[in-house]
Amino acid sequence: MTGRVASVNLGIVTEAEWAGDASGRSGIDKRPAPGPVRVGAEGLAGDFIGERAHHGGPDKAVYAYAEEDAAWWAAELDRRIGPGAFGENLTTHAVDVTGAVIGERWSIGSVVLQVTMPRTPCTTFAGFWDVPDLIKRFTVRALPGAYLRVLHEGEIGAGDPVQVVDRPAHGVTIGEVFRALNLEPELLPRLLDAEDLPSWIREKARRRVTAAG
Repeated sequence: MTGRVASVNLGIVTEAEWAGDASGRSGIDKRPAPGPVRVGAEGLAGDFIGERAHHGGPDKAVYAYAEEDAAWWAAELDRRIGPGAFGENLTTHAVDVTGAVIGERWSIGSVVLQVTMPRTPCTTFAGFWDVPDLIKRFTVRALPGAYLRVLHEGEIGAGDPVQVVDRPAHGVTIGEVFRALNLEPELLPRLLDAEDLPSWIREKARRRVTAAG
């Protein structure tokens, strides 16, 4: 089955006590766009990002989450979880987001994206869902979704095929990076082979490997 974009989602301004932004505003509540959306180096046109110290920027310009993984959470929490509920820009169908290799390139619409890093759950996410222990549960489940950088700007729309046009030979996946940083430190040396990981993550892994002797 060919992978595709099930929904392109844009953040609206949400004001709440749980919002991570100093102003009390968050863009985690993302809603499906009615048509194709322009994608630039910093992300999607019209997407509100509240806490820019931790969200957005070239290495986290676009966030993708698989609707198959969302379905697991819907069953686990016995609630409807629609497109954008994870704060994702792209809800994907039949795309192995957790198994995506760091540095692999996706061609979608007229855009080329590159997989960079997994998402780290935060208190804003837990507050948005009103699930106090969500950070722990999300970490244990280890299906974090993937951040992507924009290599070629253009437009993306719902229904566009997701084509993997290049995959680095090192094989380090989104899932491995997440587990290495949060659950399985024995995987940390693997991260040093993934040159397209943001430099601060590789440096963090290097320090932890060195400290472990």
